[in-house]
Amino acid sequence: MKEQIRVMFSEEQVDARIAQLAAQISSDFEGEEIIAVGILRGGVYFCTELTKRITVPVIIDFIEASSYGAGTVSSGQVNITKDLIEDIEGKNVLIIEDIIDTGRTLSRLLENLKNRNPKTLRLCTLLDKPERRIVKVPVDYNGFQIPDQFVVGYGMDYAQKYRNLPYIGIVEPENA
Repeated sequence: MKEQIRVMFSEEQVDARIAQLAAQISSDFEGEEIIAVGILRGGVYFCTELTKRITVPVIIDFIEASSYGAGTVSSGQVNITKDLIEDIEGKNVLIIEDIIDTGRTLSRLLENLKNRNPKTLRLCTLLDKPERRIVKVPVDYNGFQIPDQFVVGYGMDYAQKYRNLPYIGIVEPENA
């Protein structure tokens, strides 16, 4: 089955919203430094675009976590497959995620980072799917709230494809 992509948010809409988020974050952390922690892989595009627009000093780091192992069903146990380089103790930490779905992995990741004693721990997501939430996570900065649809672009993928789209699209099966 082949798929087609329908635009949900245009490149211009995404850029404008990222600029708004960056302005709010910059205002909230005025006079402070933050460590921006992008969640790999999908979060790298959003992390890069967001941090380019933040006006306070930013240190960028990345973390990668999985709760799936070799299977397709979450094990419930989060494994950090790429950890932070930076020490976040006593620092302002901004987690940057591409999309929040069930919240399971992100909740455990936030718990892990909280145990490292940051000064502040905030969460910024480009997309939020509250209909799918199983575990509550505190979202401080939200780009767009979306319905339960499968989306790609801006780092999000379908079978590792479409991450590089400059817009956010909905994957729709193409009728043969």
